[in-house]
Amino acid sequence: MIVRILTEGQLRLPDSALEELNGLDDTVLHTCQAKDEAAFAAALKTLLDRVRELGEPLALDELVESDFVLPMGDATLEEVEQMMADDGLSPG
Repeated sequence: MIVRILTEGQLRLPDSALEELNGLDDTVLHTCQAKDEAAFAAALKTLLDRVRELGEPLALDELVESDFVLPMGDATLEEVEQMMADDGLSPG
């Protein structure tokens, strides 16, 4: 699967990572719903760090449609709320 982190680029991740990433995404969703800024910042950092750990960056000149688009690391709770569907950043 291909994941884009806004302002950073795209990474290729194994499909086997989807369940783990969905769990981390759920945590981001719950912290947004709770309006807990500190927990949100920590949850978003954890999600993005894990995507970076598991992913292999794509070449800048490689154009591939992203399966998921994640916010930049310094995104605010309000910005992420606007990006989210009812089921989080990564549907599933």
